[in-house]
Amino acid sequence: MKIEFYSPTIRRKEMDAVLTAMVEDKIGPGERSRLLIQTAKEYLRFDYALALRSPAIALSLALKALDLKDGEGVLLSALSPPYYSHVIEDLRLTPLYCDASLSFPCVDRDAVEKALAEKGGVQARCILLHHTLGFVPDTASIAELGLPVIEDISQSYGTFFTGTEGKKGAEQAEQKEGGPVKDRVQGVFTILGLEERDMLTSGGGALLFAANRRDGSALRNYADIPGEYCLPDINAAMATVQFKETARNMERRREIAGIYARSSLRTKHRRFIPLEEGEYNNYAFPLVLETGLKDVAAYARKKNIVVAGAFERTPAGTGLCDSRRCPAAHSLSLRTVLFPLYPRLRSQEAEWVSKLIMTLP
Repeated sequence: MKIEFYSPTIRRKEMDAVLTAMVEDKIGPGERSRLLIQTAKEYLRFDYALALRSPAIALSLALKALDLKDGEGVLLSALSPPYYSHVIEDLRLTPLYCDASLSFPCVDRDAVEKALAEKGGVQARCILLHHTLGFVPDTASIAELGLPVIEDISQSYGTFFTGTEGKKGAEQAEQKEGGPVKDRVQGVFTILGLEERDMLTSGGGALLFAANRRDGSALRNYADIPGEYCLPDINAAMATVQFKETARNMERRREIAGIYARSSLRTKHRRFIPLEEGEYNNYAFPLVLETGLKDVAAYARKKNIVVAGAFERTPAGTGLCDSRRCPAAHSLSLRTVLFPLYPRLRSQEAEWVSKLIMTLP
């Protein structure tokens, strides 16, 4: 039996919520979308949010809210999702790619400063900060540069909880969901994608939120956007359950990742290490290979296990950004592999993947 690389974590609770929405004939944007925002606010502690049909729409609205002018620059990682570049260019803005680190997949302040020095006359106006593979960059240090930051926590939800309620609010969130405790979102706006392979899923969609009242007022200008931009209730119903199932799903991810980590110690390949030890949601299990990605993928196929290149479709992986300016990101795009890691993975399957990791060429 083949072990697929990915399987969405959809259980009976999610299915029941979707069926209830269908029975009530409430599948377009409406009350369940409002309930999702209310539920998300309990976990994320933001001031104001929009529930939208896609992360691309969320990013477009966030950039428009910053009132950027034609040709101005947006700094982003060379390992960002591919839709970033499309949205930036559709708005007639200029992408300015930042390199990653060979030991950590997110950009740091040095990489941003280097990109600013090489911007070629383009005026940089904001930083789009992706929490790649669930790892969290040093956002506070980057925010000190004085440019507005848009953060994307689609893959890092669960690594930390956001908000402005201080220690008491963080402790309550930790007790409620068993989650990490730091308030680390520094962005003017934050995107939480709800796509199939995001940490939480509604089958498609995103939340765009602002943590404080000042930034939230800018999003309120979009309160009356057409329904075609808004998240349908049938998707919102699923996402609401996903928030409530976070602790259960994260615990299973921790168990599987622990098995893989022990096996990885017996290989010559290396792992990324979070900036702060113990703070990782186990969104994925990446290894940076000493051998070729194709060789490892072929070896896994012989074992009936599907693996995937972590960064094949990123700007670095597709050649959209110059490899000479982003050499680390280019190298990682050729050598970083992901193994099956999702809550529905059975224990026997996790053991088979573990043995694969242990015996990698």
